[in-house]
Parts: sequence; structure tokens; C-alpha cells
Amino acid sequence: MTKNENLKDGVIFPVGPENVNYAQYFTGMSYLQNLVSDPAINVCIGVVTFEPGTRNNWHIHHDGYQLLLVTGGEGWYQEEGKPAQHLVAGDVVVTHDGVKHWHSETKDSWFSHIGVTAGTPEWLEPVTDDIYDKLGE
Repeated sequence: MTKNENLKDGVIFPVGPENVNYAQYFTGMSYLQNLVSDPAINVCIGVVTFEPGTRNNWHIHHDGYQLLLVTGGEGWYQEEGKPAQHLVAGDVVVTHDGVKHWHSETKDSWFSHIGVTAGTPEWLEPVTDDIYDKLGE
């Protein structure tokens, strides 16, 4: 059974269209609703919604940071060399400049967060099934 399926309709903001511009950096399907995308500032704010079975690749933010404000569902966040953190609505994650990390939903739940991102992301290798499949054990 899929948990938090109501997230596919959006929570506070609309779920947004399929995240086709970043699809190559995700395993599974995600959706992106840009809230602020102003070329005059170096901060992008958007809602990312993950279907069950979706995760993004490892990545690093250069000359900036990323804040994740969890709005619904259940997910994971992991920095390289550290254990994964289970995320639920209301959690806030701060990723500092230069920290390799990834985030996703849990296997049986939709997941949504507002991402506040400054700087330039460097997209890296996919998270392996071995890492992902061991989460929650």
C-alpha cells in the first residue's frame, strides 16, 4: 500500500509538472513546482514531490547551500559518510556548501519538500540500490 498518496495533488502549493529538466538525475518520477526562479537573485525555491521509488543522485551545492523544508510524506536524507536521516513533515535539513548528499522518499510513501537552493549544483552518480534498499532495516 502506498502511504501519503494525497501528496500527488499537492499540499500547500500545486504538485507541479513532471520534473523533466532534472529527470536524468533521478531514479523514478519527481515533480517540480518552481515558486521563485528569478535570474536577478541566486536563490531558487521550489516544491519537489517524489513518487514512491524515487530518489535523486548524489550531488553537491557549490558556492551556496540547500535548505529542505519537508511538507509531507516520509523521506530520507543522507550526507556522504553519515547515516541516513528519516524525514517527516515539519523537518528542516540544512546542507552546507560542498557537502555531498542525496534525498528521497521512503519506498512506500510519497514525499514532498520545499527546496531553497543557492549556488550551483554538481550532479554526481546515482545512489545504488544497495544503499537505498538497506534504508529502514
